[in-house]
Amino acid sequence: MRMGTQAAAAVIAGSAVATILFFGSLKDGNAQTQARARYLPEYAADGQLLLPKNFHEWVYVGSPLTPNALNGGQAGFPEFHNVYIEPGAYEIYKKTGEFPEGTIFFKELQLTLTQENPDGSRTEASGRGYFPGKWNGADVTVKDSKRFADTNGWGYFNFNHHEPKAAMAKVKAKDECAYCHIANAKKDEVWTQFYPLLDNKDAR
Repeated sequence: MRMGTQAAAAVIAGSAVATILFFGSLKDGNAQTQARARYLPEYAADGQLLLPKNFHEWVYVGSPLTPNALNGGQAGFPEFHNVYIEPGAYEIYKKTGEFPEGTIFFKELQLTLTQENPDGSRTEASGRGYFPGKWNGADVTVKDSKRFADTNGWGYFNFNHHEPKAAMAKVKAKDECAYCHIANAKKDEVWTQFYPLLDNKDAR
């Protein structure tokens, strides 16, 4: 009987320790998740936006393409526009349908491979089309209703239209970027019409 009681006590004690360790790990995991839930914009002392970190790990939303060959050789952005949204902001957007303060969109520009046909396309194993080539700089958009009140709450930054990307960038004047978003973007100055992940309620 004594051995049986000791064994039972050992099992109970072991279970208690396992339970404590399990819930403790959940608590630690939740704390870590909360700690990295938002990556907010970082600015230099003179107000320039610092190039966001680890943007390739963010939520990818789409890649519109406006090659020179289809725009008389004068495309404003003659590349794929690989667009990412900061994950913490995306989680809030999924729940609320609104982009929260501090939202960052990162648009990395990527040239097409050298054209083989008059329309800028080329032929690869998958067929004739446009294929991504080298990186070509980036543009970043930040939501801050106070800081960028003059441009409907969004600031627009260019980190070069070539490589390497600049380490920091000044906000663009309204007539350089914001006016086009204000006039044509579907939702809150964002081109959600091009991104089903943001535009499709079922996707959220």
